[in-house]
Amino acid sequence: MNATAVVRATPVVQLPLLRSQATVNCCAASALPENFAIECRNLSYSVKTRQGRILPILNDCSLSIPAGQFWMLLGPNGCGKSTLLKVLNDVAIVLFLGIDASKLELDSTSVHIILGGLLNPTGGSLHVKKPRSFVFQNPDHQVVMPTVEADVAFGLGKFNITNDEITSRVAKALDAVGMYEYLQRPVQTLSGGQKQRVAIAGALAEACKVLLLDELTSFLDENDQVGVIRAVKRCLASSKGTTALWVTHRLEELEHADGAVYMEDGRVVLQADASTILNFVEARQSSYIEQINS
Repeated sequence: MNATAVVRATPVVQLPLLRSQATVNCCAASALPENFAIECRNLSYSVKTRQGRILPILNDCSLSIPAGQFWMLLGPNGCGKSTLLKVLNDVAIVLFLGIDASKLELDSTSVHIILGGLLNPTGGSLHVKKPRSFVFQNPDHQVVMPTVEADVAFGLGKFNITNDEITSRVAKALDAVGMYEYLQRPVQTLSGGQKQRVAIAGALAEACKVLLLDELTSFLDENDQVGVIRAVKRCLASSKGTTALWVTHRLEELEHADGAVYMEDGRVVLQADASTILNFVEARQSSYIEQINS
């Protein structure tokens, strides 16, 4: 299921878009070089808190993710990984954290509430292929229908397609993530890793071009971790040109990636092949481990 599906399960609301003078564009595939699925240049975002303070969140971020590949985004806790992923998804969602959303002045770009502050674009450009889907860290925020089949099919209701086409898409998507045998299984009987694979299948059924995956293995045991990563790789292998960007803090997951992006303090520090990123991070291992465990 894509990010909009979460509206039925969590306290969120889709709103008009926030006024900003920054140049931040999220465009269709035609705006991108043909061999890239995601490209941002000098992207900056900041939060204006309820107390009026301006806090930089993303600072002059630039990255380019090739189409059809599996890339990872990593860095210490609080460096901006998940925020960048949400910005790439360009979803206008307000989380109700004790805030009266009716008093927000909204108009023309994405807005997120982060600990009571508005996330505003302050510069840069952003291009992401469409359609795209966001898979959440906690599968219980996304996989909410009674059966596996119903959950994967839920997001297809917005398309003008026949029931036969829906059935076909659901079957192919579940097969791609190794969950077809669970077609009629009640969702409540699934493990965390199995639920994540169902969420990925929902995105795949919608024929997304970009999968944005936010720390999917954080709550999973080792077997489920491996199963979810393999499911993503099978998805990319079975689709035509689908790209995945996976947020993680687990260095061992880098071995599965085609490339990776490392962030610190809201900035992209390095983009390279997975082995180069691993060597770079290991060179500052003590600092990295200390921060992710803080």
